[in-house]
Amino acid sequence: MPPDRYGPDVLASDWTAPVRGRATPAEATLGLVLEEVTTDFCGEIVAVDRDLGTLTLEDRRGRRRGFPLGPGFLLEGRPVVLTAPVTGTAPAAPRRTASGSLAVPDARARVARASRIFVEGRHDAELVEKVWGDDLRVEGVVVEHLGGVDDLVAALRDFGPGPGRRVGVLVDHLVPGSKESRTAEDVRRSEMGPHVLVVGHPFVDVWAGVKPERLGLSAWPVVPRDVEWKHGVCAALGWPHADQADIARAWRQILSRVTSYADCEPALLGRVEELIDFVTGG
Repeated sequence: MPPDRYGPDVLASDWTAPVRGRATPAEATLGLVLEEVTTDFCGEIVAVDRDLGTLTLEDRRGRRRGFPLGPGFLLEGRPVVLTAPVTGTAPAAPRRTASGSLAVPDARARVARASRIFVEGRHDAELVEKVWGDDLRVEGVVVEHLGGVDDLVAALRDFGPGPGRRVGVLVDHLVPGSKESRTAEDVRRSEMGPHVLVVGHPFVDVWAGVKPERLGLSAWPVVPRDVEWKHGVCAALGWPHADQADIARAWRQILSRVTSYADCEPALLGRVEELIDFVTGG
């Protein structure tokens, strides 16, 4: 038989089939690792919303992206058409606390440690509780508020820090040259120093530790130095500020916009985490 100069018949096979093969149906179950072909985003399925028809992928760096269910994915290099799981209930993603930590299921509050965290005022304590409350209860850490940084040395002497009895202190406006920085240095040099950690954020008041965007602001108002900061903020925003009850209502409005660590400034988050590590470390 003479050789076929034209090769095999191209119509004898499915010449329209894609190189990777035709897509097959697959359930979008949690844990599957997929590649989205239009963006090359590769990650594990961490959530599926049947009602919206979407899924969420998380890559190895923790970045997340949402995509619609359906075609456009590769599973182990093969194209698939994803559908929501039709049997059983997908296991819930691990719940996280407001601080971003993994929640401990059915955790009971631990008996309080001897160590403590001191904060300057009631608003500081309420913000710490809102974001870190679940973590603090698991760790058995109690937060106490002072009347201000002027009361710190006396409060520490009354408490009596020592081995296994540490105190972490969060103060406002801890910047070089401030009264707060001088107080912190005095404590560090005292006999209590090895058992006390004083840290602070740069904000004049803990209110500014909440991201201004959460209240629809581009930035917190600039308040003249001769005006009490909270009153000045309320005045600039057109909020009532005649008495302490007005200030308390303003704070409740601000605090209501905080649901997790993502609503607070990094300069505050890092300092509180540092204190929790200190008082639970020994």
